[in-house]
Amino acid sequence: MTTPEIAPLHDDLTFHGPLSEERAARLIHTLKPLDGAHVLDVGCGWAEFLLRVLEAAPTATGTGVDLDATAIAHAQANAEARGLLPRVSLQVADVAQWQPDRPVDVVVVNGASQVWGGDPLQHTANALTAARQLLRAGGKLLLGEGFWEREPTEEQLAAMPVPRDQYSSLADLVDLAHTHGYRMLAVEQASLDEWDVFENGHGLAWERWLRDNPDSPHAEEIRAKADRHRNFRLRGWRGTLGLAYVTLQAP
Repeated sequence: MTTPEIAPLHDDLTFHGPLSEERAARLIHTLKPLDGAHVLDVGCGWAEFLLRVLEAAPTATGTGVDLDATAIAHAQANAEARGLLPRVSLQVADVAQWQPDRPVDVVVVNGASQVWGGDPLQHTANALTAARQLLRAGGKLLLGEGFWEREPTEEQLAAMPVPRDQYSSLADLVDLAHTHGYRMLAVEQASLDEWDVFENGHGLAWERWLRDNPDSPHAEEIRAKADRHRNFRLRGWRGTLGLAYVTLQAP
């Protein structure tokens, strides 16, 4: 059977994460000054945040790297439509096997610490280490990373594919960054509304496809996927798993 074509997430979401327009603008402000800076966004998806950084800093350049060829193609089209192609390189690549030509001024790792692989319990530490190797001395890291807003119950942990020790508290997350030599410049967290917009975007394409293809041989598979994700969200992480946006300065 041919794999069903589900509409990509960018059809329903602006950013590939729980992030509002207003918060994106504030996060970009924490990265300034960006005059002449080179910004690297790893696991960039369709690179909307990176493109907004470049729009806010007319002399900055950027590189976005992601394994998703469809997302990178959408990013390329957006960059061209917004006149940003001369200042941005968008690449389909495995970040774990990829290196820039020179150290960069800013690294963005937004909900993408897993791109370096390894034990999920070490994803955050691996990202902090890898970003140090990519940054110039004194460069900045914008880290979007999960943390527990409140201690998950046993029932919640059973309902979501996230081990308890993969995340810690927000204070412990920032302390971990400091043990890797960074200093915190700013921190904030995604709101419940931002999470809901993001999670609703995940479900919309599946539900539209099910509505339009009720007799497809793939209907059971897609319905199960949608139901599984809904269960993760509503019985698992909603209101418990947070996402922190931490702006860090490397030594």
